[in-house]
Amino acid sequence: MRLFELTKKLEGLHTVDSIAKSLDVNRRTAVNYVHMLRKNGLVETIYGKRKIRMYRISPFKKIKFGYPGLYEFLNQNSKIKVYAPYGERIYDHNPSPEEMIVRAVKTGDLRTVLASLALFNKIKKWPRLGKIAKSEFAGRKVGALYDAARTIIRVKRMDKKTRKSLLNSRIHGKFIVKNARTKDLNSIEKEWKIYLPFNKADLEAYKE
Repeated sequence: MRLFELTKKLEGLHTVDSIAKSLDVNRRTAVNYVHMLRKNGLVETIYGKRKIRMYRISPFKKIKFGYPGLYEFLNQNSKIKVYAPYGERIYDHNPSPEEMIVRAVKTGDLRTVLASLALFNKIKKWPRLGKIAKSEFAGRKVGALYDAARTIIRVKRMDKKTRKSLLNSRIHGKFIVKNARTKDLNSIEKEWKIYLPFNKADLEAYKE
């Protein structure tokens, strides 16, 4: 089947299983078609609810302008994938991991915050993270999440000056996710005087 004919037949949103059903092929062949379409820029991978991987297929190559928004950035850089409730592109600058950690915290969404922990290993300028977090009144929340990340994944070490600055910063509310509190990471909560939204079992997703 020619490429254009294939994309016209599959145009729209699919899973691997729906591709296999539409083309009357086995699952392995459907995966190979996805790889071929991706190589030609004719498919976009997105994540639905419950981490379902989905493919948006088009007969025309989509040209993206600007830079990835929060959810696309997280899905590119974190093992924990998130569902994007809306499409977003950033046009005025290339977003940094420092900025995206703070933006993730500001969403107040459990899975988005959990996915953002991977970005601590990509920090290049700790003072920049501190400055952004403090300007958004999220300093102690970011500091606590950094310590939580250290319990499960390898992250770069935060310098003492930035850590002290975050510890002494003001925040809006003690909850990162509304009414969500940990059962396991109480020592971190006590030091930063905030409430972490997940337990050790949630962090185990980084080992899967």
